[in-house]
Amino acid sequence: MLPYGEIGIRPLKKIICIRYEKQKMIFRKIRIFFRRRPLLKNMIAYGAMYVGAEFSQQTLLKKVWKDDTDPNYDVDSFGRYTFFGVFWYPVAYNYWYRWLDSRFVGKSLAVITKKSLLDQFLMEPPLLASFYIGMSIMEGKKDIMAECKEKFGPTFLTGCVYWLPAMALNFWLMPNSMRVIFLELHYSQAN
Repeated sequence: MLPYGEIGIRPLKKIICIRYEKQKMIFRKIRIFFRRRPLLKNMIAYGAMYVGAEFSQQTLLKKVWKDDTDPNYDVDSFGRYTFFGVFWYPVAYNYWYRWLDSRFVGKSLAVITKKSLLDQFLMEPPLLASFYIGMSIMEGKKDIMAECKEKFGPTFLTGCVYWLPAMALNFWLMPNSMRVIFLELHYSQAN
């Protein structure tokens, strides 16, 4: 029996190669799985980033900046963000971008401009309203329209400044399959 440390390079190399090949096979299967199920990919990725953004925000407020006196995380808030981040936004955006990309094909300035304007002025208002109203319903507020009335205008105007250029980049640079994830990456950053 060889003492510890004298195992030799060849057996280690073989173990490393086997592990690497298994990892490659697993990642290839995962890629194929999600390529065939883009909606599921969007739901998982968008949901993880959406809830992650809420978790990061609560962590900063409670642990770093100490703006929030309650040291406990608002777990109910994570549930609300999970609903919107997994079941609402990625599903709506998945079908919206699929429709938009089928109607306006190409990456010319005219096509990108049309897509960006349609996205901002046709898709965003109902989704933004649904967020404020839906959150108010899930929080059990009596006046479910109050927060929407208060925040919709400023949020939409700020969105026009931020999201129009961001979506132009999305339509110009990203493949169709990555549009929803690109959107969430920018949302998480903005949040």
